[in-house]
Amino acid sequence: MRGYSGDKAKIVARLRRVEGQVRAIEQMVEDDKYCIDILTQISASNSALKSVALLLLDDHLSHCVRQASVEGGVVAEEKMAEASQAIARLVKS
Repeated sequence: MRGYSGDKAKIVARLRRVEGQVRAIEQMVEDDKYCIDILTQISASNSALKSVALLLLDDHLSHCVRQASVEGGVVAEEKMAEASQAIARLVKS
């Protein structure tokens, strides 16, 4: 079972919304819409995608990392490093 299993429907719904936003951006470009309006929509899409990432990260910490900390040892160290790397990637993006 994955840590996000309980939020799977919510995650899929959010990703579908992001997909719709990206399609709308594509249509805006095809329709020669104003650059700033397109950039505003790109920013909104990025924010929506980051909210999905944060939800997944929270689920990962609550489930996978917590379980690994109970097991301890190398497994716990690996999960903590993995979570730290994921956070670093999110902060950089």
